[in-house]
Amino acid sequence: MKSHKLYIISGERSGDLHASNLVRSLLDQDSSLNIRGMGGSYSREAGVELAVDYAEVALMGFLEVMLGFRKVLKYLKRVKKDIISYQPDAIILVDYGGFNMKIAAFAKKNNIPVHYYIPPKVWAWNQKRALKLKAFTDQIYSILPFEPFFFNKYDLHVHYVGNPLLDEISRFVPHEFFFQKNELNYQPIIALLPGSRAQEINAMLDQMIALIKEFPNAQFVIAGVADLGTGIYQRGIDAGIRVIFDQTYDLLSHAIAAVVTSGTATLEAALFRVPQVVVYRTSRISYAIAKSLIRVQYISLVNLIADKEVVKELIQHDFSIPNLKAELRQILGNPVYRGQMLQGYDIIKEQIGESSASDAAAELILQSLGKK
Repeated sequence: MKSHKLYIISGERSGDLHASNLVRSLLDQDSSLNIRGMGGSYSREAGVELAVDYAEVALMGFLEVMLGFRKVLKYLKRVKKDIISYQPDAIILVDYGGFNMKIAAFAKKNNIPVHYYIPPKVWAWNQKRALKLKAFTDQIYSILPFEPFFFNKYDLHVHYVGNPLLDEISRFVPHEFFFQKNELNYQPIIALLPGSRAQEINAMLDQMIALIKEFPNAQFVIAGVADLGTGIYQRGIDAGIRVIFDQTYDLLSHAIAAVVTSGTATLEAALFRVPQVVVYRTSRISYAIAKSLIRVQYISLVNLIADKEVVKELIQHDFSIPNLKAELRQILGNPVYRGQMLQGYDIIKEQIGESSASDAAAELILQSLGKK
């Protein structure tokens, strides 16, 4: 039987993690596959031959992307050239909409089948991009339970495969000596998750740090990303906050509350049943552009999946010390408020389901290749 070649592209940390798990599932089901592409350390460890490391390309925010457009174009050209040289049987795109939609159009022109795992959030803004997805992709695999209903409006069939965070969390085993390993005391932990990219951390961390003096009976712990180095967290360290690297799940499994930068981490905190306040801030221009384009009421995955406010979102001007302090006091001191949030988490877990997203998507991809 022919050994197929796949080309997989992810462009930031969570996408790289999901890509790596998909690759493992693909190789578990067919070890003869050859897989090359763009990603990070997770993809490399899973068996992807990296043509490009996403860390060279990563940008966030509308303004930042515009200013870095030449950089993106450079790597887009490089990836396209590598795809033509590699001649894959199919391309798998993972999240990273702006970049990957350009690759999808390119692949379609070159008659290469396109599989999109974790499609762009076209329901959030510029919803007519769904028509481009329909034109440029062959199969779409969604990880959010409400997406298939949205795409049906555009006569676009989408496979809901479950959410890969459930796979990650089900494999997680808490460290038996978490407190001792990280030299923590036994005061209640409030987790600070300032994001996985340098721009996010620079925008969020100062406000989070300022909370310390307001809650003297708790210890604040920052979930650090080792790839970004210690320096970016120095303000927190100088304030006496412990930074623990690449142990987010351990941290969430011990935390009584969390302050979380909007993104995948909001859903992770919910699945660990940690009451949280969601925060986000970007440049004024990026925010103004986003506000004019976004068509959904919420930005956190928790509230989007629930289709109601389960957790408080403090965005841009609302992201202030008084607001943070008030919300944390509610979470820590109001059992009814806390209980309502946990009930919301239960509804979200039920909506997501229990299926193994990586295995389900891998099986559908292999079916399309005639390998099943």
